[in-house]
Amino acid sequence: MQGQFGFRAAPAEVLPMHLYRARNPRQSPLWQCAHRHFAEFVETYPHDYQPRLGPLRPVIPQVVHKFLDCGNLDRGFVRVRCDHCRHEYLLAFSCKSRWFCPTCHQKNVQTTAAFLVARVFAPVPHRHYVLALPKMLRPYFQRHRSLLKCLCALAYQSLTEYLRAAVSPSLPSGERDGVRGRLDSFHPAVILTLHTFGEYLDFHPHLHALVADGLFTRDGTFHPLPELPLKPLEELFRAHILKFLVDLKLLPPERVQVLLSWKHSGFNVHSGDPVPPEHQAELEKLAQYILRNPFSVAKMTLESPTDTIIYRSKLNPKINRNFEVFTPTDFLAAITQHIPDKGAQMVRYYGWYSNKMRGQRHRAQNGGAASPPLRPPGTPPPPAKLPSKKWRDLILQVWHTDPLICPKCRQQMRVIAVIDQRVVIEKILRHLGQWNGTPPLAPARAPPDANAGPWTREPCDDVDPMPDYENVLTD
Repeated sequence: MQGQFGFRAAPAEVLPMHLYRARNPRQSPLWQCAHRHFAEFVETYPHDYQPRLGPLRPVIPQVVHKFLDCGNLDRGFVRVRCDHCRHEYLLAFSCKSRWFCPTCHQKNVQTTAAFLVARVFAPVPHRHYVLALPKMLRPYFQRHRSLLKCLCALAYQSLTEYLRAAVSPSLPSGERDGVRGRLDSFHPAVILTLHTFGEYLDFHPHLHALVADGLFTRDGTFHPLPELPLKPLEELFRAHILKFLVDLKLLPPERVQVLLSWKHSGFNVHSGDPVPPEHQAELEKLAQYILRNPFSVAKMTLESPTDTIIYRSKLNPKINRNFEVFTPTDFLAAITQHIPDKGAQMVRYYGWYSNKMRGQRHRAQNGGAASPPLRPPGTPPPPAKLPSKKWRDLILQVWHTDPLICPKCRQQMRVIAVIDQRVVIEKILRHLGQWNGTPPLAPARAPPDANAGPWTREPCDDVDPMPDYENVLTD
């Protein structure tokens, strides 16, 4: 099936099954760059990067240190054993870092996209919108990151006003009387994701939204909308953003006049073709696209002996090439600026898809009974336990490989223990000859290991599944 942007939806037939192979994150060029140069990056940050990027946020070293321990057996693992032939392997814990660790974030992309398709999206057409800011306004959001959540709210406000303005002409003539007085009873259904990254990792805040192609009323009636021009949405978005920055006294009114005097103000809005509800594979691809990681390891090349990073992407018409060259610390500065602050919500559910309205519908469907809490308030989190079935299902979905099929005899394996005590971890790994002692974060750079072999990208595909818009949405 040909998708709206040229990609093809995943085929329905069963893909060939492969044997599971534990990954080795230390062979990744991203891990090697961070391991060798992050301490230097932190040391030089005040002089080299703080004037441009602002103070080093505490979340950056926290996330990078977690990433460096991702897949490290020294930090704990589960034991997986085959009862038939007694073969056993160790599965290291992951860091679970989102918006930085490519593997862990991609797992979250897969689970969230599947959740949206199965549990959130209504069986109606959806459309993909992109809303972008002019380059002149981006530094305000870079230096005041707390404003990014307001950017999401302003985008939703613009979309709501834009869609509601079109609902009256789309209704049958008998239903139009009084509709303008009750427009607030028409609710858009929006999943909105904030991206702070451009094609070559510059700070480029823009918003992706998957929006039902119409409006809902409280009784669940869906009112589809006709094809709409985008210019009114662009003007609404521009007006809300400029007023917001002027009211905060961040943007002088004279700069607003300069911006508005340009032929192209730099505000851009794009929308794709509507995706019919029966095209769920295409809708899931769209969801994966708007949830993707800020950067792709597949685009990285680590050049010896200087550890220069060549980052390849699509052709940039401004510089007439399809790559950018970074020093190791410049590359770390570029990618870490996109790590969200702790607690920041990069994905937001609005309108008919908001947690509040979904909860109200759930209670109505279940006789007023609320969903039970995941954990009673005040109780501590449960102790470490065996991985859930979701862990295996996710590997099957993403890698088309079963981690519980024995590579020796092809029989079923099972998880027998979670090992998270330091003494036990060291004892087992020393017995197996795999104890590394958890090296320091940034030792002196050793010569390349001649026996390491070429790095093989992990099977969890972090390549962008769809084309980027950043080359188009520029001022």
